[in-house]
Amino acid sequence: MKRLKLRDLKAEDSLQLDFKGAFDPRAARDDELEPFLQALEMYAGEWMPDVVEGKRQRKYARAAIWKALEEERQERYTHIGLYRTKWPALDMTLRLWFPPLSPQLNIPIQVKPLSFFAEAERCRQFVEMVRTWASRYPVTHASAHSSADEELAGAPDFGRDEKTSRRDGFDKIYEVFWLNVFGPRLVETVGRERMLSTPAHRVEELPNGSVLLVTWPTAADFASDEARLAQARAHAHLRPDLDFSSLLRTLRERSATLAPVEPRFHPDVAPLLSRVVDDCAIHERQRRIAELNHYQPPEPDEWLPASAALPSDVADPQQALGHYGDLAEHLVALLHTQVPSVFDETPQSLTEVDYQFWHQDFPTVFERHRIDAHAVPAIGAYLGQVLVHHLGGQWIPRQKLEEAQVRVGTRVWLPFVRAWRYMRSRQSLLDSSLTQLYRVAERHRS
Repeated sequence: MKRLKLRDLKAEDSLQLDFKGAFDPRAARDDELEPFLQALEMYAGEWMPDVVEGKRQRKYARAAIWKALEEERQERYTHIGLYRTKWPALDMTLRLWFPPLSPQLNIPIQVKPLSFFAEAERCRQFVEMVRTWASRYPVTHASAHSSADEELAGAPDFGRDEKTSRRDGFDKIYEVFWLNVFGPRLVETVGRERMLSTPAHRVEELPNGSVLLVTWPTAADFASDEARLAQARAHAHLRPDLDFSSLLRTLRERSATLAPVEPRFHPDVAPLLSRVVDDCAIHERQRRIAELNHYQPPEPDEWLPASAALPSDVADPQQALGHYGDLAEHLVALLHTQVPSVFDETPQSLTEVDYQFWHQDFPTVFERHRIDAHAVPAIGAYLGQVLVHHLGGQWIPRQKLEEAQVRVGTRVWLPFVRAWRYMRSRQSLLDSSLTQLYRVAERHRS
C-alpha cells in the first residue's frame, strides 16, 4: 500500500483539526477507544482512513489499530498514523498519553484539499464527528479550520512565547475558527449565557458543559467576506473587549494574503521559481508568488563573442575533456540521492540542481573553502557538459578552469565563472542560476 503524503501533493490548503481530550487510562483500552472509532467510521465518509501505520503499514481494521498501538507502546505514550491511499489525502495521528503525564487522547487531523469541504453536508458530518468526540472525551479547546489561515492567525501561540503558550494553553478566546469546542472552564470565563447567545451558524451546549460553535456552514469558503463577517461577529461577541471593526479588518487582510495570485514568472527562470514557491509554507505561497512575479534575474554576462574566444592552451585536449567529465561526476556523486535526474545531464536536471542547492541553502550551510575547492568546479563542469550535449556546444579547454569555455553558436560561455558566482549566497543561486544561463545560451546558439 502506498499512502498519500501531503507534502508530495499539489500545494493546497487543508482542513486541520486539533483535538486533545481527556480519557481514562484505567479503563480497558478497547472500550475506551470504542466511541472514538465508532464516530470516525460513522462520519468520515470519503476521507475515511484505509491505512494504519505502526511499525509497519496495514489495511484499516480494528485489529490493525490494536496491533499498531501495541507495537508503538512506550512507558508514557503510544501513537499510530492513519492515512489514505486515494484522494482526498489524510494525515491523522492517534496519540495516547499515560500517567504520570496527564492522560490525553490527542488526534491531529489534516485532510487535503480544503476544497473537499465545500459541501454543507460533508461539513455537517465532520462537525457531528467532533461533537461526538468532544462529548465523550472532554476538551479544554478544540478547533478545525484552514491550516493556512491558522498559521496567519498565529496558532497555537497567538503571539506568546512558546514556554508561556505551553503553560497556559488556550486559556482565553484568542481566535474563533470555523469549528470550535470550548471546554467548561472557557465557557465559564466568557459566561455561559453569553457563549450560548453567540451569533453563529451553530451553537450547542454539550452534555459535559462544553459548547460547540460553528461559524459558517462550510469550511472551504472561510475566506469569503460573508464567512469573515460571521467569524468577526462571533469573536467580538465572545471578547467584548475587542473592537469588531479591527477584528474584521484583520480577517480581511488574511483573506487577501491567501487570495490566489497567478504566477507570471520571468520565462528564463519560471521552472526554478515554481519549485521555490512550492517550498513555501502554504500561508506564505501567494505572497511569495506576487513577490517573484516582479523578480527579474540579471542578464548573464559570463560569455564572450566567439571571435574573442581564448584559444586552448592545454597540451592534451582529450585529457582536459576527460577531467571536465570527472568533475561533473563529482556533482552527480554529491546530489544523486536528492536529485536522481542529475544522472541525466539535461536542462531539466539543471533546474533540479538549482532548486536543491537553494532548498539546502548550500552556500551558507557548508564551509566556504570546500565549496570553492570542490563544489564550484563540479558545478561548472556539469553546466558545461549540458551545454555540450544539448546545444551542440564544444569545449575549449584552458589550463585555468575559470578560463575554460564552451562554444555555442556565436558565443563562448564561461561555465566555471558562472558556477563561482552561483555559489556566493542563497540569493545568487537565483540571480546566477544554471537554468537561466542554459535558456539564454539556447536562444543564442544560432
